[in-house]
Amino acid sequence: MKTFYGTPLSNSLMLGTAQYPSPAILEQAFRDSGAGVATVSLRREAGAGQTFWQMVRDLSVLVLPNTAGCHTVKEAVTTAHMAREVFDTKWIKLELIGHTDSLQPDVFQLVEAARILSEDGFEVFPYSTDDLIVGERLLAAGCEVLMPWGAPIGSGRGLNNEYALRAMRAEFPEVPLVIDAGIGLPSHAAHAMELGYDAVLLNTAVARAGDPAAMAKAMKLAIEAGRLAYQADPIEARDMAEPSTPVIGKAFLS
Repeated sequence: MKTFYGTPLSNSLMLGTAQYPSPAILEQAFRDSGAGVATVSLRREAGAGQTFWQMVRDLSVLVLPNTAGCHTVKEAVTTAHMAREVFDTKWIKLELIGHTDSLQPDVFQLVEAARILSEDGFEVFPYSTDDLIVGERLLAAGCEVLMPWGAPIGSGRGLNNEYALRAMRAEFPEVPLVIDAGIGLPSHAAHAMELGYDAVLLNTAVARAGDPAAMAKAMKLAIEAGRLAYQADPIEARDMAEPSTPVIGKAFLS
C-alpha cells in the first residue's frame, strides 16, 4: 500500500462532498463507500456553515481541502492558506483551472503554485493532466503525489488516454498516483486500479447518481476488485485465440 505524505489509506477511494441531494445522503454515501478521504471545496461550501464542517469531521475520514474555482496562482495560494486554518491540515488538493469549458488545469501556473505551497509547508495533491513533463516539474516543485485526470471534471467519460496513464505509471513507479476526475462508472474506477494506480478521486459519479449510496458501494467494490486484479498479474491481451484445454490426450477417431 502506498502512503500519501507518510499517511497510509485504509481505502483507495477519495470521495468529494459536493452536489449531494442532502447532507443525510452525503453521509450515507460515505459510510457505504468506506472512503478514507473526503475532499472539500472551501470556496463552494463556505456558505454551508458550521453544521457542514461538523458533519465532515464526524465522518472520521481524512480531509483533503481543495482550491476548486481558482484561476490564478494568487487565488489558489490564498485559498490554500484559508483551508489550512479551517481544517488544520497540511494537505491541499491544488486545482488551478485554465480552460473554462473543459476545466483543464493550467499546468504552467499549477507548477508555480505547487512550488510556493510546498515551500510553505503544504503537502500538495496537484490536479493535473497526464503529461510526463508536467509530472516531472511538479515533483521537482516539491509534490510527492501526482493526480492526473482521467477525463474532464464531471464528464463521466472514464479514462480518455489509457496510453498516457500507463506511461505515467511506468515513468513514476514509486510515486503515489491518483486518477482524479472523469470517472463515471465502477468499471472506470476498476480500470484505473488495474493500471496500477494507487487511488481514485471522484465526486459527480456518486453525488448525482439516482442512488448515491448504492453507487458509492459499487465504487468501493470496483476499486477493491481492480486493485486485486493488478496484484494478481493479469494475462496480456492476444490477437489470436489460445485454447484453454490442451490437445494432448485428445482421442483420435478413425
